[in-house]
Amino acid sequence: MTKIRTDEAGADRGKKKKIVLIPNKSDKPDNIIIKENEIIEKCEEIEKELPAFLRGYYSYLKGNVLPMTRLAYLRDVKFFFSYFVAESGLTGAKTPREVPLSDFSALKAVDINIFIDYCRRYKVEGENAVYIYENDRKSLARKRSSLSVLFKFLYRDDLMPSNITDGFDPIKLPRAGEKEIKALQDDEVMRMLDAVTTGGELTKKEYEFWKKTRRRDKAILVVFLTYGLRISELQQLNLTSFNFSRGEFKIYRKRGKESIMPLNNSVLKVIVEYIDEERPSKESTAPEDKDALFLSLQGGRMTERQIRQLVKKYTSIALKTSRDAGYSPHKLRATAATSLIGRGNSIFDVAALLDHENVTTTQLYAAHKKDVKRDLVKDMEWETEFEEVKSKTVTSADEDE
Repeated sequence: MTKIRTDEAGADRGKKKKIVLIPNKSDKPDNIIIKENEIIEKCEEIEKELPAFLRGYYSYLKGNVLPMTRLAYLRDVKFFFSYFVAESGLTGAKTPREVPLSDFSALKAVDINIFIDYCRRYKVEGENAVYIYENDRKSLARKRSSLSVLFKFLYRDDLMPSNITDGFDPIKLPRAGEKEIKALQDDEVMRMLDAVTTGGELTKKEYEFWKKTRRRDKAILVVFLTYGLRISELQQLNLTSFNFSRGEFKIYRKRGKESIMPLNNSVLKVIVEYIDEERPSKESTAPEDKDALFLSLQGGRMTERQIRQLVKKYTSIALKTSRDAGYSPHKLRATAATSLIGRGNSIFDVAALLDHENVTTTQLYAAHKKDVKRDLVKDMEWETEFEEVKSKTVTSADEDE
């Protein structure tokens, strides 16, 4: 059995605390089972806030999409219902849960198009501030897609009089390769690794933390750079994920897939040094995180947010920019892809390593030639040529005199 949490709510009501357990009959580690269960619970929490006439839609999602996709759909649907109640003027309901089917089934395609336009830029008033949110075309397209699935389902089950999705305005997305790929160049990778190895260019406060976590930080960066892992894949790594005698480790990918990754010498070195010389002992680790590979200074598994902050810090040094302008872990994934392809590796092999569903995604990195712009402009030094021409003119005039 895998312990999920202690039922504190029951204790608040005067009842005896209950430990929530789920059976783990698979070979997946407990932390993966717990994470999957957390996603399912988040889905169920959102479902409780939405109208009862969507019950069939919830069942449809459970049977047809993965939990993370289901959660993304439900979040978009919840946001639409919140807008429908608070902004649209098309219902008298006070909460999303109270929206009657009669109001909802009266929606037209134009109402959805107005909502998508609203999502481009909208305000949310907090207690002490007004927050302005903006969505790019990719985010708008995802919201449109989520609603399309919802309305097609409702029409199929005779809860809508017509299929209004045909009237949704199209959202033009950038063509593949149109968007600039952000990745570190080789010299920037070296600068980043130097910073994490020596503590150079860190602030005084950062340096104090670095002395306690330098081996952990370096191991995280090297693993990202070598395998191009997603942040969730790295965050969920365990001590038992590694089989050092075989020289490999196991990761759990999207869509519930497992993948065995070979250890190279660099990764083996930084991981072993971190485990042997810096990682806190199991005695000082939170019980549920004793198997976690990367631990925070508090002794718990590092969160994705903590990993993002770590990566932004060191990449900002590599880029010689502010901490806020540092790169995300996904940019290190892009760095791994462009570096592997730049070294002559097959895009099909790189696609397999990075777990790209479609090789066309990998081809974007193959088309990304990091030095091509530099090569094009290096012989177009107009200021230098101007100075040379000016110098020759002056020299010629002096000789004429």
